[in-house]
Amino acid sequence: MKLAEGTIECELFPEHAPRTVANFIGLARGKRPFRDEDGSWVTRRYYDGTGFHRVIEGFMIQGGDPTGTGTGNTGYVLPDEFAPVLRHDRAGMLSMANRGLTTGSSQFFVTLAPTPHLDDKHTIFGRCTDGSVAVAERIAQSGGAGDRPRTPQTITKMEIVRAPAGR
Repeated sequence: MKLAEGTIECELFPEHAPRTVANFIGLARGKRPFRDEDGSWVTRRYYDGTGFHRVIEGFMIQGGDPTGTGTGNTGYVLPDEFAPVLRHDRAGMLSMANRGLTTGSSQFFVTLAPTPHLDDKHTIFGRCTDGSVAVAERIAQSGGAGDRPRTPQTITKMEIVRAPAGR
């Protein structure tokens, strides 16, 4: 994720959350259809130009909503994919935001601290590097009233890069 604040780089876990990872990659690359604001099915890069609309210092930053309100979604939902080996036990966990069980679609968050109360409630589908957590922490420091950023925190480009084998 490229932002003015820096780059957030995360490793994805398709072996633990295959549907969630495939959905995230498909939306990022513009290969997965979704409903736009007027209800039409479209296929384009979903995350580019969206922002982090919810930022809470010491907890998490949340993005992936093209409306920027926290209510936007793709027009479909994903099944939850909870993996016992993945826990919200550290900063940098990349998880699917939702409104309850089996309601995730496009919104995601990056944890800034251990958040075990989120285990088995939000699908973990990746982990961000330590340097990326520092970028996320800077974004969280921009928080203002209602957990909204005081200044826009826009993803200029969501890029998916396949890591070399063995990395």
